[in-house]
Amino acid sequence: MRNKIIISLILTFVTFSYLGAKEIDTKKKPKIDRDQPIQIVSKRMDAYNEERMVVFSGNAVATQGDKVIKSDRLLFYYKKDSRVPEKTGSQNIGSTGDLEKIEAKGHVTITQGQRVVTGENAVFYQDSQEIIVTGSAVMSEGKNVIQGDRIVVYLNEDRGVVEGLEKNRVNATIYPEDRKDKKK
Repeated sequence: MRNKIIISLILTFVTFSYLGAKEIDTKKKPKIDRDQPIQIVSKRMDAYNEERMVVFSGNAVATQGDKVIKSDRLLFYYKKDSRVPEKTGSQNIGSTGDLEKIEAKGHVTITQGQRVVTGENAVFYQDSQEIIVTGSAVMSEGKNVIQGDRIVVYLNEDRGVVEGLEKNRVNATIYPEDRKDKKK
């Protein structure tokens, strides 16, 4: 309980420090277009129709818009559509609109713009546009770095949450922007 209070205070301090040093951007970012195609490159692909899963292995890289997920293995899980009768063959696996989630396993690196999140495992949920990274999780943006046991990135909200366990606490290094550069 005490760790949660400390983490909340640190995140509040970091947020206010960051907002105090940076002009607040009143323009809302457009929501991510989840209907954009996903391009995947890897050494191998295995499709499992009954499980509605496709596994890309060997330095797998998936790109959708400005999001890039790199990992040893990427597992794509597709939603089952009860309205469509079962088909045989690879046509049974759906399109990106049917994507439920992507699991990244081993040496995970996720980038979106200047934000980079790394860890050992990650799960990307297509509908909610959330990424959960575990295993030596680190989030960086520019020189700012935050480490924790678990990082949740909310892509549509342009925010993230870093959590530490009881023994490991969140560790953050934040560099305020130089106000002299802003006046120029």
